[in-house]
Amino acid sequence: MENLLFLAHRIPYPPNKGDKIRSFHLLKRLSKHYQVHLGTYIDDPADWQHVDKLNALCARTHYLALTPRLAKIKSLIGLLTGQALSVPYYNNQVMQAWVDQTISQYQIKKVLIFSSPMSQFINDSHDVEMVVDFVDVDSDKWRQYAAKKSGLPKWIYQRESEYLLKFEREIAAKAKASVFVSEQEAGLFKQLAPEGNDKITHINNGVDTDYFSPEQSLESPFMTDEVAMVFTGAMDYWANVDAVTWFANEVFPGIINSYPSAKFYIVGSKPSKEVQELARQRNIVVTGAVDDVRPYIAHAKMVVAPLRIARGIQNKVLEAMAMGKYVVATTAAMEGIVCAEPIDVAIDDEAEAMAKHTVEWLRMNPQAFASTNNREFVQLKFSWGQNLSRLMALLQ
Repeated sequence: MENLLFLAHRIPYPPNKGDKIRSFHLLKRLSKHYQVHLGTYIDDPADWQHVDKLNALCARTHYLALTPRLAKIKSLIGLLTGQALSVPYYNNQVMQAWVDQTISQYQIKKVLIFSSPMSQFINDSHDVEMVVDFVDVDSDKWRQYAAKKSGLPKWIYQRESEYLLKFEREIAAKAKASVFVSEQEAGLFKQLAPEGNDKITHINNGVDTDYFSPEQSLESPFMTDEVAMVFTGAMDYWANVDAVTWFANEVFPGIINSYPSAKFYIVGSKPSKEVQELARQRNIVVTGAVDDVRPYIAHAKMVVAPLRIARGIQNKVLEAMAMGKYVVATTAAMEGIVCAEPIDVAIDDEAEAMAKHTVEWLRMNPQAFASTNNREFVQLKFSWGQNLSRLMALLQ
């Protein structure tokens, strides 16, 4: 089989959060057609236990530890060099040497980049074709962050948005193809980088609908009299923190006024201090990391996705829909999920409207919710096998 270099900003395992779900499925598909040489960072010490899983899929692997606190300090070099801070954050001479040696020794001609800052390790002397999976338009994410901040953080985030967009455009100009997670993300980047329109495309995420299935027999983590609403996600990620904080403070009180037995479960690893504080409030539970999110989804009355800052496609929404759950979401959370078919998703951006809609749903069916519409939609539109065939075509 032909050799291929795959560079990812974070170890593609375990597939338990958005970017790692996507990168793992890309890697698994690639390993069936190429001798994959994987270069990646490990920013969570707990992930070192998973390297054997990836070693089994790859011809060669190269892992480097990345300490986020130190990387943030190193990223400040960008203020002096005129770079986006995300670039020096990942810059590493050891990684560069490994990339140079790997391309030379194995005469690699094809490279897949996962997350644009990893493209800094490829230069013209390498003589390779590079496909870049940007996933999201990260520069626009920083713009959204800036809009919600003030003072120095606002300035830093705005600067990062501007400088990262410049970097993204430079990389897209060099790439054979620039890939995004949804048609909407690709469309946005076409507006921001019109010079590369003919090379910008999208590959939707997928869902393992056998794993995320309402047919699974899973023990309920809830009390029998609870009306459970669940949010799942990494709880040290600012967009998720903002989402659950807003829902807990602005939306949920309007729900428990009508349904005193309602409980809001925040399910995800590494809850920030702000998220932990929410557990002090009435009928809110912060679980921290759990071995399996599926029991919480399966036995919830509904899943909530109140994201106010979001890019691309939200796996948490697709997984809930695959399990046949009703979903309450914001416009941002549903941005990349376009549907002409009927689905059971309530979309509201105002707290009062979201609370009212949720209560109406609860009154409509106080026993249980099961949405065949949502599951059938995911099965039709978000198959990994179908979507990743597009990636293989790009690499030809």
